This record gives sequence, C-alpha cells and structure tokens, in this order.
Amino acid sequence: MSDDLAMAARRRDGGAIFALALAVRIAVVAWAAGRFPPTADGTYYHRIAERIAAGLGYTWLWPDGVVTYAAHYPVGYPGAVGALYAVFGARPAVAMLLNAVVGALAALAVHRLAIRAAPRSRAVPALAGALVALHPGLVAYTPAVMTEGVTGSLVACAAWASARARERRPALAPFAFLGLLVGAATLVRPQALLLAPLFAGLALLGSPPGDAVLRGSFAARAARRAAPVLVTVLAALVVCAPWTARNCARMNQCALVSVNGGWNLLIGADPASTGAWAPIQVPEACREVFDEAGKDACFGREARRYIAEHPGAWLGLVPRKLAATFDYCGAAGWYLHASNAAAFTEDDKVALGAVETVFERLVLLCALAWAARKPAPTPGALPPPHPHPHDRARGPSLAQRALVPARLALFALGVVAALHVHAWVGYLAFLGLALLQGRALLRAPMLALSALAVLAATAATHAVFFGAGRYALVVFPLLSGLAALAAARQSPEPPHAGAPHPASGAPSAPPLRRGSNDELL
Repeated sequence: MSDDLAMAARRRDGGAIFALALAVRIAVVAWAAGRFPPTADGTYYHRIAERIAAGLGYTWLWPDGVVTYAAHYPVGYPGAVGALYAVFGARPAVAMLLNAVVGALAALAVHRLAIRAAPRSRAVPALAGALVALHPGLVAYTPAVMTEGVTGSLVACAAWASARARERRPALAPFAFLGLLVGAATLVRPQALLLAPLFAGLALLGSPPGDAVLRGSFAARAARRAAPVLVTVLAALVVCAPWTARNCARMNQCALVSVNGGWNLLIGADPASTGAWAPIQVPEACREVFDEAGKDACFGREARRYIAEHPGAWLGLVPRKLAATFDYCGAAGWYLHASNAAAFTEDDKVALGAVETVFERLVLLCALAWAARKPAPTPGALPPPHPHPHDRARGPSLAQRALVPARLALFALGVVAALHVHAWVGYLAFLGLALLQGRALLRAPMLALSALAVLAATAATHAVFFGAGRYALVVFPLLSGLAALAAARQSPEPPHAGAPHPASGAPSAPPLRRGSNDELL
C-alpha cells in the first residue's frame, strides 16, 4: 500500500472513530436530555452558565437577594456552556451536546496519537480510538453537566498537539498552540496547568526532525531548548490572564482561576477523612471570615498548619485518597442516580458500575502488559544508546539483572491489584513498571508518555487534596489508548511497504514519514 493510500485509509478510520464516538454520545444525550436535570456540582455550573448567558457575569444570587462576584468553581466550563446557552437557550441538553462533541474529539486525538505509536498498523490505532469512543464510563457520563469528561478530552487533544510539536521542532508555533490547549483545560480544571511544562518537555525528547543540531555556546543551546517550554507555559498563562485579572479586581484577592484550593486542601487534611469529599469542618479561625476568597485563603492556611503539625497523619491519608480516586469510578451511575433515581435506579447504577469497572480493569491489565515489555523506538524519540564493546563482552550488570525480578514483582502486584478491590495499587505498579524501563521509556511514543504523565499528575494532585472516582475520568482517554498498544508488534525494524509480516503473512501499512501528507493528521 502506498503512502497516499495509507494516509487516506487512516483519515477514513479517524473520521469513522469520531463519527462513532459522537453517535453513541448523542444517542445517550437524546435519552437523557428530558430525564436528568443537573445535580451536585452540575447544579452550580448550570446556574452560573445561566447568569453568564443573561449578561450577569460570573455572579451568585444568594437567598436574601444579595448578588456577589464569585470564583469558587473554575470559569472555563460554565463560561463555554453559558456562551452556548446565550445562543441556543439555557437548557441542560445544550451542555450535554457540548460534552458529546468534546468527548468525541478525545477519541479522534487518541487515534491520531496511536497512529504515531504504531505506524505500521491500522488495527491498533483503530482499537485505541474505539476504546475511547465506546468507553462505558466516558459515554455514560456525557449527560453530566460536569467538568471531568471535558477535561479528559482537552488533555487528550493537548497530548496530540504535543506529538505534533515534537514533529515540527524547532518551530515554536506548535508549542504555542499546545499552550493554548493546556490553558483552556486549566480554565476548566486548574491543576491541568501542570501539564504545560510536562507535555512540552515530552515533545523535546530526542533529536529534532531532520537531525538538526543545536549549535553555539552551552548557554545558547540551553536557551533554545528551554524556549519551547517557556512558550508553552506562557501561552497557557495568557489564556488564563484575563480571568486572573478579573479575580484580582473583583475577588479582593488574585487567583489564577478559582478560589477553592484552600477548601479542597482542608477537606483532605481532616484526620477523620475517608479520602473522598466530605462536608468541610470550618476551623475556629475561619468562622468569622465571610468573603469568598478570604475564606478560601483562611482554609488553606489552617490546612497547611495542620499538615506542618501532623505530617505523619496527613501522609497516612494518601492511600485512602488514591483508593477513592482509582478503585472505583462509577461517576456516571452516581450522577444519573442522584439526578433522577426513578429513571436510573440503584440496580441500574450497580449494573453500569460493574460494566465500567470490568472495562477499566481490562484496560489496566493491558497497560501493565505494555509496560512489562521494552517499548519499540518511535520516530523522533531519543535514539538507543550504543553500548561499548567491553560492555557487550561483560554482559548485563548486577543492577540490570536485579531489574528482572523487580519488574516481575511489580507486574504481578499490578495484575493482582487489577483483579482486586484496590486497583489504585495496580495503577501505581503500572507507573513503577514503566519507570523501570529506564532510558528505553524516553523512546516510547507520545501516547504512552502523555498517559503516564497525566496518570502521575492526577495521582499526585489527589494525594494532596482528596479523591473521587470521577477525577480518574481525566486519565481514561489516554490510558485506554495506551492499553491498545499492548497489541502492537514490537519489531525492531519496520517491514517494507506492502511486504508480508513474517508473523501474519498480511501486508502492513507503511510507516508515517515526516514530510508526507500524513503529517497533517
């Protein structure tokens, strides 16, 4: 198959994946629109979006008739929904359709990332995209007027942008676009800002395309290497800057996006915490503070004081928080049941949770299988080191030999955890197993690296604050795509275009080449 024919086939596959993802989500919206009003945090997002659509801005109307400026919840999602409400009317179905379109983009982004990870295969990218398109947790969460699904999709699109930035080095414009996407995700979920330097750094791994060499003094080379990271971070901050300025002017305190970090830190610093959300226990020092930003700052101070005085007790809460985040998601069933228990009963909730959990545990098992083997090099990644002849003669070192039982132990631990109630141990084992690949991990495809980065950032964030199953939704698109890579061949050399693979006898798709039309993907 020629490059052009392969490109056309991949485009058709991507279009089909997007159409499939959109169709199943729209079908869910059609079923849910008249049945499930906003609930939980969705009630606030819907109400804020209504006020934005009415030209009242991000303000809150209190029961006594007082209107105040607000910034407790991030502005990105209600702002986008409010813009659509202004055009199409303030109906929850409009927000659900936004969720459907953005969710379908995640499937397309993962498909494009998988093309780069398995350039000789059509089946592996199609499988990766289909896993996202049909993920029961992501699909069933589409009616939720909530932020986690949208954030996961924006993060997947940012990972796609990171892969494109890697291919176009040393150009800085793709890094600026990456920063804009991360900035949009930050307005929806502020901790996404952590991904700006992470994704930019991942895009810088390896030599620039075309074997371009950085010349000049050490300082000049360092500056040129740092420039893409700085551009990405600055672009993300530029997206947030207008809202930050608004907070400085209206909230009596500057805040990048929202003023709920202190709340969340205090909830996660309660010795009686289950690791999940709980009604906040207002400290004595904060009971007479009524300003929204001031109260959040007070909560943050009290939380940090508790952590400084009881570091051991606070660290002891980390397993509970990770368990609340990764053991069981169930966000879709929880939301639908909370919204309308008559239309989505407890039995329905349990059944959906079971299907979702089985799916997610299978994804974790496949991810563990991928991490247990050495990744094949990816175009544009770091080249493998050339061993010295004396090193080859001596064979593997003691440290290298010790890695074998360590890898086997982590793999076994991950598999047992994936089949047990405490899946969070399996996710950490997966991270550890991937890290044991050492330098080989730096040659892994962007799909894998970005999935690992998002999983690590999510685990670290909720180890500090508190956990909830819905927070894991941010990880699922990229992790589902990575799971598909377990089915990819690990051949050291790509076969010739159209030549039969020795294992299958079937012709394979030619690999992508920089400069081909497929670069537009």
